[in-house]
This record gives sequence, C-alpha cells and structure tokens, in this order.
Amino acid sequence: MLKIRSTLFFLMLLVAPAIFSQQSEIIRNYINTYKELAIAEMQRTGVPAAITLAQGIHESGAGQGRLVLMSNNHFGIKCKSNWTGESVKHDDDARGECFRKYKQSEDSYRDHSDFLRNGKHYAFLFQLDPADYTGWAHGLKKAGYATNPKYPQVLIKLIEDYNLQEYTLIALKKNTPTTNNVIVKNGLPESKPETDEMPQAKKPVYPDGEFKINETKVVFVKKGTPFLAIAKQYDIDLSKIFEFNEVPKTQESSKDQLIYLQRKRKTGLNDFHIVQPGETLHDIAQLNAIRLESLKELNWLKENEMPAAGEKLSLKVKSIAMPKLAVRENYTLLPEIKSNSTN
Repeated sequence: MLKIRSTLFFLMLLVAPAIFSQQSEIIRNYINTYKELAIAEMQRTGVPAAITLAQGIHESGAGQGRLVLMSNNHFGIKCKSNWTGESVKHDDDARGECFRKYKQSEDSYRDHSDFLRNGKHYAFLFQLDPADYTGWAHGLKKAGYATNPKYPQVLIKLIEDYNLQEYTLIALKKNTPTTNNVIVKNGLPESKPETDEMPQAKKPVYPDGEFKINETKVVFVKKGTPFLAIAKQYDIDLSKIFEFNEVPKTQESSKDQLIYLQRKRKTGLNDFHIVQPGETLHDIAQLNAIRLESLKELNWLKENEMPAAGEKLSLKVKSIAMPKLAVRENYTLLPEIKSNSTN
C-alpha cells in the first residue's frame, strides 16, 4: 500500500506542473480576449478593469465553466426580482438557482458594470481610488457579492499573478487630460472641445529575446536592426525572415517592430481586433501573429482595402459582413520601404 501511495504521489508531482501550465494558458487567453472590454467598461462606469477581469476569470472559470458556456454569464449574476431577460437554472448555493442569460459576452460585461454602478450596496466602492484593487476586492465581499470568505484573496491573487492592474492603469491613462486638450487664451487655460477621435491604444511592452505570440516564435527589434543579423542569430534563412513577416527585402528594419521566426498562423489568438487610428492591415497581422492573406479573407477585404478606425476585425472565423472602409489616398498594405533592396 505504501508503494502504491508513493507511486501515486510521484505521478501527481509529475502531472501538477503540466496542469498548472495549461490552466495558466487558459487564463491568459481569457485576459487577451476580454481586456479591451474591461477597459471600455471602466471608462464607461468606473468599475476597475483589474477587478472586472479578476471576477470574470474566477466566476466563469476563465470562460470554461458550465454557467458561462450555456448563458454567456461571466460574473455569476443571479436573476433577482428586477430581471426581465432570459434565464437559466444552475446549481450554486442551492440547486436550480436562476441566473441571467445573455446573447453575447459583451452584454454580460455591460450588465456587470451596471449591476455594481447602480446597486446601492456597492455605492461606497466608487468612493475608493479605482487603482485600489485591494480595497475593491474586500469591498465586494463586504457588500455581499460572494459568500466565499476568501473571495478578496482570490481576486487579489489573480490581479497580482496576471498583472491585471495594467489594464486599470491603461483605462485611467486614457481618461487623463493632457496638454493637447488645453489651449491658452488671454493668459488663461481653456479646455478644447471634446472630439470623437478614438484614443490611441497603449503600445505593448515586449520582452527581450525570443518569445511567442499566438504560439509563434517572434522577437522585437529596434529600427535599424539588420535583417541578416536576425537571420544569423536565430539560424534562419534570410529569405524566410521576409517571407514569414510579409515584408519587402530590405537591409534593415525601417522601424521598431515584431519580426517572426516562424510562419504565422491562419487564425489569431483573440476573437477580434479593434482597428486603431493609423494602423495598417500589415500592422494588425503582425500584432496578432496572423497571416495577412488570412486576415483579409476572414474579413472580406480585397487588395488595398483598409477598414476604418474603430471597426472590429474577425481573427478566428469568417466575418458576417465586410467592415466599413477607411478613405485613404495612396494606401499600401505594407510598411514604407526606406532602405535599399538586397539581392
């Protein structure tokens, strides 16, 4: 019996890291899918993006739980007396409890924000610093959001383990006025009128050396880095560098950019991408490690057609309709060539 127990314990030690690694990847995929929604909801209602994501991960099992799969309910919100929408039965604190059902995940995120913002039990939370995720986590438990006595610790650990605070800070930064919004008139500062322009997305910070995006090996290089040096360092044929990255043959990188060391995939890791001002299709393909032709095909785009800023591009399945196109003169799918060609 002792031998059997020892063997089982040893097998558990071997399997545990693999299970943890798989779980971590599922959580990161969930974060990548819903981080933009969490940021947008924070800007709309003030619910910290870090808290929203942590709750979503925990309550939905990172999108894998039975409730979310049958109802798109990411936050375990029950029907309550004022709910008039669709519902499903699910066992929670009691058997067959009534939970809200949504047509899509975006509806669940919006309802979660409104649920907190409009609930009198949660009003005190909005007096806290939105960056105070510890206060918010304990406040949610105090307000009765969950019955688990360790609920605050669960949220705090998720926020710290997966750096979810980053998305709260991004939302705060987007809402912070800059000197560009102020003009001086008669010696006094005066605010410029608001415009409908989209805020620029925060540029990602990439690690040094080789890493992966969408399970594809990639490096981030600075402007002026010779492509031949990249090929030699990673033992890849120079022609493959140009082929994998769908760029013209030039001596060096014309800008700071991602350079893939493997062929990109036909679908992206995330479900969709929101087009940012100034982005090209090539930029979007590189950012999401998806082939340019696949990106165009999924979104019904032809050569030299560029979707307008704010449009949602599908990265996994064929889009139902073509996105609204931007009106641009002399538009090119590829980045500008500034270096001399190599033979």
